Amino acid sequence: MGSAWKQLPDELPEPARRLAEELRAVKDAAGLSLSELAARTHYSRASWERWLNGKRVVTEQALDALAGAVECDGAALRALWRRAVAGPEAVTDGPSGAEEPAVEEPAVAEPAAEEAVREPVSVEEAPVAGPAPAVWWRRPAALVSGAAALALLLVLVGLRISRHDGQAAAADRPAATTGASAAPKPGPTAPACQAVGCAHKDPKTTGCGKDARTLQTQVVGKVVVYLRYSQTCRAAWAAITEGQPKDYATITDGTGESETALIHWGYDNYSAMLDAADPTVTFQVCGYQPAGHDCTAVVSDLAMVVASTPIPIGPASPPPGTGAGASTTPAPATPADPAPADPAPADPSAPAASPTPL
Repeated sequence: MGSAWKQLPDELPEPARRLAEELRAVKDAAGLSLSELAARTHYSRASWERWLNGKRVVTEQALDALAGAVECDGAALRALWRRAVAGPEAVTDGPSGAEEPAVEEPAVAEPAAEEAVREPVSVEEAPVAGPAPAVWWRRPAALVSGAAALALLLVLVGLRISRHDGQAAAADRPAATTGASAAPKPGPTAPACQAVGCAHKDPKTTGCGKDARTLQTQVVGKVVVYLRYSQTCRAAWAAITEGQPKDYATITDGTGESETALIHWGYDNYSAMLDAADPTVTFQVCGYQPAGHDCTAVVSDLAMVVASTPIPIGPASPPPGTGAGASTTPAPATPADPAPADPAPADPSAPAASPTPL
């Protein structure tokens, strides 16, 4: 399941669209929020929002900062960036923008070559008052020197072309070597917390979001709420997407413990965790927005749910048929699990919104 990204503009050229999609994939793979990405690259959150949503093409300096801040294929990103800034016409000229300097440079060098040929001839023809035999004897020398200058210039142009070809080949090599070097990855490290030790902590900062799974979802108007679970940390939390500021989701367990995911800005967020080690304790997530409120089914023994159901690991994302284009009618509550009569107030201690809920 991918992140709940907004649709890129229809008028966005194909090279710029591919670059924006690749930048989104890099951000999702790194597990960074917009604020964290801004802090690591020293470019504002607003700038990254424009670049990732196709409103502007990312700058070369910001692209270099991203390659230095997270693990990604910098050479491939730079190749996509060159095609995006060159425009759609550059894509049809050849398979790679790295060959463009080799095409343009002979056109620049040719006027200089013509000047080098003409200059010796004009110097020798200037003394018109001299005897004709002297001019005929000196002209071959001028032609020879001009030819030598032209040959030298062609050699220099050839060296520059070969150097650009070598740079283009070197730019393509890291893509192959990166995959080979990244193959032997170290084994998973121990989580920062487990069970009761994770209670009321952030799932991202503790590393519990790395193996997070969605066990339950519920649509409330345009909002989607999730029950998320980490088998490694044995902890659960709530997530909310496709909402707006002041919408929120609350996770409650059978003992009365609860945590709230309140959208402060943007359109999604996640809550702190609750201890899910006891198989007898039940969990439920309820979502609240102006259109109404509704809850997921009540579930228990979350580890058994994961073991008995092939649930993939991934970020929270809306199921098909939800989101901005879905019906605004709130989904009906499950008969066995009615929604609470009075929505709980938003927890002021809830963590700040994350652009990619865990």
